[in-house]
This record gives sequence, structure tokens and C-alpha cells, in this order.
Amino acid sequence: MTKGIQVAIDGPASAGKSTVAKLVAKRFNYVYCDTGAMYRVVTLAALRHGLAMDDTDQIIRLAQQIKIGFKPGEPEQRVFLDGDEVTQDIRQGEIDSNVSAVAAIPAVRTEMTRQQREIAAAGGIVMDGRDIGTTVLPNAPVKIFMVATAHERARRRYVENQAKGIATASLADLQKEIELRDKKDSTRAVSPLTQAPDAVRLDTTNLTIDQVVDEISKIIKKTQEQLH
Repeated sequence: MTKGIQVAIDGPASAGKSTVAKLVAKRFNYVYCDTGAMYRVVTLAALRHGLAMDDTDQIIRLAQQIKIGFKPGEPEQRVFLDGDEVTQDIRQGEIDSNVSAVAAIPAVRTEMTRQQREIAAAGGIVMDGRDIGTTVLPNAPVKIFMVATAHERARRRYVENQAKGIATASLADLQKEIELRDKKDSTRAVSPLTQAPDAVRLDTTNLTIDQVVDEISKIIKKTQEQLH
């Protein structure tokens, strides 16, 4: 049995990172570290403790005390807060409304980065985000930087929203939103969106999800062979 390795997948908004990361993790029986879910867990803990979302000091203290964990599961991965499963709890509307405020606290981000590294230390992990290969797991043996044109990413978001019955902006407006998000992510002061020098750039504009998963799987297998 080959010991699992760390796989970091980065890229701009709506590049399909999470969808692909989950499928890659399933294929290799790796843990998928859902970094977005981690901020949702902190938000849930804060709400359970009756904290106001602007009580930054208490939220930071709480984030440093709790332990977040993941386990593979069907149909979706299971998420834990101090050993208790919270997979469904973190998807409630109240969490949606408050998670951005929590994720914006620099000290909370620092603590989540620490926990992400801890989770990844044993290997056998796939993690996606915007600064995984550059900041969170700079020594990951596999780093992928997923890109697609802004138009294609807007089209995917539009189709996805329609399929879910979500009222959505026009395709042109979605493209403008995505381009604005790209600019913000690329120019922010802390951990800007940038491709790690040793990351494989993967343009998914003309690829299906399955083709992207296949490409990344080939890279993982090749790396595993080189390491063992």
C-alpha cells in the first residue's frame, strides 16, 4: 500500500476546483480537506456559543480551541467539530449568512492554515483553494493550478445555478463578477492568488470534469512512482 501524498489544487473562482478535488480524493481514497467547510465549522461553533459576529477576539479564541476533522463518506465526506459530526449543520442558511465575516478575520485564517497543515501532515490528502500550493502546503509533491477562461467559468456557474433552480444574473453579469473576483483575489495583500513556481498549470476550458480528474490522476500516479 503506497502511503498517500499531499495534493494541492489552486485556481480562480468557479474553475471547478472543489468538484474535481472531491472526485480525485474519492478515486485515491484520500481525505478531501474542504477549506471552505472549516470556516463554516468555526461559524457554527461561534453561533452555538452565542457569539456576535463582530466579537472578533472571542471568535479567534474559539477557533484556536476547537478541532476540525474530516472522514471519507458516502454520498459526501463527513465533517467533525470536536469529534461530533456536523456535516449537515454547517450547510444551514444561518451559516451561509455569517461565514464571510468569520473567514475575513486574519487570525482565524492563520489558525485554519495551521489546522489544514496538521490534517495534511499524514499525507493522503487533497486540498483546494487559492493559496494552498503557495502558502498552506508549499512542500506538497503535487500542485495543480486549474484555470479556464472567465467566459467559460461564467457559463458553468450559469448552468449550475439554473440546474439548482437558483435565480441567477445574466451570463454577461456573471462574467463581470468573476473577472472582478479574479482581480481582488490576485491583488489582495495576504496570500494572493498566484501559481506556485512548481505547479502544473491545467487549462480546463475545453475539458469535461472527468477529463480533468483523469489528467490530475495521471500526475498523482506519476509522482507516487517517482517518490517510491
